[in-house]
Amino acid sequence: MGILTLSGVSKGFGAGTDRVEVLDDVTLDVADGEFLAILGFSGTGKTTLVNLLAGLEMPDTGTATFRGAPITGPGPERGLVFQSYSLMPWLTVQGNVRLAVDAVAGDLPRAERDARATKYIRMVGLGHATTRRPAELSGGMRQRVSVARALAMNPEVLLLDEPLSALDALTRANLADEIVGIWEADRKTCVLVTNDVDEAILMADRIVTLTPEGRLGTEFRVTLPRPRDRGAMNSDETFKALRSEVTKYLMDIGIEARIEGTRTLPNVTPIHGVPAAVAQAQEGLIDTRFLDFSQLHKVYPTPKGPLTVVEDFDLKIDRGEFISLIGHSGCGKSTVLTMAAGLNAISKGAIKLDGRHVEGADPERAVVFQSPNLFPWLTAKENVSIGVDKVYPRASRAERQDVVEYYLERVGLADAMDKQAADLSNGMKQRVGIARAFALSPKLLLLDEPFGMLDSLTRWELQEVLMEVWSRTKVTAICVTHDVDEAVLLADRVVMMTNGPQATIGKITEVKLPRPRTRKALLEHPDYYNYRQEILDFLEEYEHGARPRAKRPAMAAE
Repeated sequence: MGILTLSGVSKGFGAGTDRVEVLDDVTLDVADGEFLAILGFSGTGKTTLVNLLAGLEMPDTGTATFRGAPITGPGPERGLVFQSYSLMPWLTVQGNVRLAVDAVAGDLPRAERDARATKYIRMVGLGHATTRRPAELSGGMRQRVSVARALAMNPEVLLLDEPLSALDALTRANLADEIVGIWEADRKTCVLVTNDVDEAILMADRIVTLTPEGRLGTEFRVTLPRPRDRGAMNSDETFKALRSEVTKYLMDIGIEARIEGTRTLPNVTPIHGVPAAVAQAQEGLIDTRFLDFSQLHKVYPTPKGPLTVVEDFDLKIDRGEFISLIGHSGCGKSTVLTMAAGLNAISKGAIKLDGRHVEGADPERAVVFQSPNLFPWLTAKENVSIGVDKVYPRASRAERQDVVEYYLERVGLADAMDKQAADLSNGMKQRVGIARAFALSPKLLLLDEPFGMLDSLTRWELQEVLMEVWSRTKVTAICVTHDVDEAVLLADRVVMMTNGPQATIGKITEVKLPRPRTRKALLEHPDYYNYRQEILDFLEEYEHGARPRAKRPAMAAE
């Protein structure tokens, strides 16, 4: 028997017709000293499972035990780190960690308790910040405090409930490496809840999956030797094979073909002159240099003088091309996108779309933001209709509704289009945002980290949805992303930006992978990991704000 066990555990919430069964007959053994990852889509019961291990929830049926004894509530032997930081805002870093020490070792002299708190604060790299309060810390630093607080209780088991999901990619990677380093030093038992396949493989000894029905799915052993070098994994055949196996399994159990094709899109014309997503949709438009960024600059006034955020951004995009724009935080990706949308004034240079200068916002340039910004009191259909009614003034009401319903079906919301936005999940809201953008039949689709707020498995699903709808419209598109896999999956060319200020194009990679693309197919393609490595190498070169001399890329689309 392991240090932690669940035996025949089922758990649900609510009563009567409102009852939802979350976990169904789960039996799990966690070995002493093991690093276990629990992997699954949102809503599969991962957090409920870890709450049962922590003693924050009790099973409806079955048993949960720690070292053979029933778990009846929380205990200091099981340290828990949540996704949200839950720090006391009025206490310093030292004070927050001392709370945990005082709870389990209140009988020790004050000096010893202080020393214990300091030890774990230093262990997570925050020795320089002991006197700061949470409001003075970044998200990554706050999560480090949470880890230090859990460790300071000297638990036998560390339960980590998606502790990294709210962090940017670089901070997330660094903190993941620190957690593994701490685990290797003490060999505490670790249970990590995550929705990130790479994170699970890089950190765990064993991966246990949860199905959408709340049952245990296939288990995967991670045989990669430790320590695991994040950079070297991209060329490690064992890593690639396991990554492919886990990804395919999760897509098979979690991403079903919910896109329906019963409705035919009416041939109606929007006011900006682009027929709506039919075979002749882009007739009469410029083919080459359809979108032209010419020596683009963005300068902001500051008390210390002008600050150039983007400098000499020069890019030519052909009609129907899909561009991914990638770079570290603060490199000006979103600034370029908002200038293209007409939402941010151009300081110097020009942007031309279909031969005309971009000036101000216009529905011919549709934007999908990280947050879809829906009206919560309106239904999905009503949220999409707002733009459609304005863009197709000469279409009949029935034709306009057909446009709305066509795109909501295409993004998998045929059964939810009459639900209020307030009742939709984050992933469903973003589907509405995608449908709304395509329904405008724009000349240019601009996506600003559209899946950045979603868990990685929901992101996969919506990437598939986006590619399916885009393949039908072939609208010219730019997607700002920080996700290397997303950049390669979506794009004809990946445009990499140098660090800001004075950010510009550092490198352009043409992605010659076959379309239509699926994640499964790309993982098997011999060139996929080469493209991935090329982008990873560029990002590593510019990591931590580095400013190597940018090589001038070829500017024109081929």
